[in-house]
Amino acid sequence: MQSFFIFCSGADTTILDQSSEGERTKYAGIGATVFFTALMAFFAASYALYTVFDSYWIAGAFGFVWGLLIFNLDRYIVSTLKKSDKKINEIWQATPRIILAIIIAVVISKPLELKIFEKEIDRVLLEEKNQMTLENQEQVAQLYAVEESAFAKAIQDLKTEITTKEVEVNALYNNYITEAEGTSGTNKLGKGPVYKEKREKHDAALSELTALKEKNTEKIASIESQIAALQQNEATQLAESQPIIDNFDGLMARIEALNKLPFLTSFFIFLLFLAVETSPIIAKVLAPRGEYDLKLAEREELVKSWVTQQKQQQDVLVQTDKELNNRVYADIAEEDALYAYKKKMARELMQQQADAFYKKQKGILG
Repeated sequence: MQSFFIFCSGADTTILDQSSEGERTKYAGIGATVFFTALMAFFAASYALYTVFDSYWIAGAFGFVWGLLIFNLDRYIVSTLKKSDKKINEIWQATPRIILAIIIAVVISKPLELKIFEKEIDRVLLEEKNQMTLENQEQVAQLYAVEESAFAKAIQDLKTEITTKEVEVNALYNNYITEAEGTSGTNKLGKGPVYKEKREKHDAALSELTALKEKNTEKIASIESQIAALQQNEATQLAESQPIIDNFDGLMARIEALNKLPFLTSFFIFLLFLAVETSPIIAKVLAPRGEYDLKLAEREELVKSWVTQQKQQQDVLVQTDKELNNRVYADIAEEDALYAYKKKMARELMQQQADAFYKKQKGILG
């Protein structure tokens, strides 16, 4: 277990094997912090992705990859932080790593905050869903309100037309009855010519009323069927849009709901994860230079000296070879035999070029 945590710390095991047990324990503790931070990142990312994909396998796979990424980053951050004689140099080295650790802490803490405050978030989401349902019903009702109002007005006009005709028929009925009773009109008791004339007007109006009722009843039935179809469309649209509202509980919705909760509790959870994430870096900065750090610095200095020495030797070798080449070529340049040979070859080359040019020009001229 100690060897595994030392591996997690990114320390050089060869040097640690030659160091004291205290040094091994220190770096095992740093490695354990790196490991458990990555483990928390795995659980946090798995839960966050489960709220998105609603699948344990997908969430677990992506969460495992995310945990490995956080593990690698933390291990790199801790292993590259070198101890120095001056604390200011270590703090300067640690500054960008602490900033990266803060970013990682935010990413890790947020999904776990969502799980910790799940009940409170569900309550906020329920209120938002209810509000969205009411707003959706109002919006859909407004879409169909104009047509429904027009249909209702048309039905009312048809009913008003029937009522008006009924009033007219009743008035004609009263006219011919009172005429027969002798209480109006000619004031003569009995069914005379005036009575017959008023009775005929009433009967004609009654026939018109009967026909009007049949016609308007058919129109009202037709309009009511259109209203029913319109209401069915409205209900269908509400039914189709309601699942969208019911499923309004994704990752972003939950984060927004979390932001509506009291800030202080969530902030303390973030501070907890920030402390866990930055603890390996802070531990390395605050700890004095130990045996491992001294041996590591000694090895790096040896490697640096060796590389510097090799580079210097290579530079001297290159410079020496350059000077030797210059002397060799200078001596060769003064030899008469080499001059005569190159002069002969140059003369032959110029003759061949002249012959080739002559043949080409002769071919062009025909």
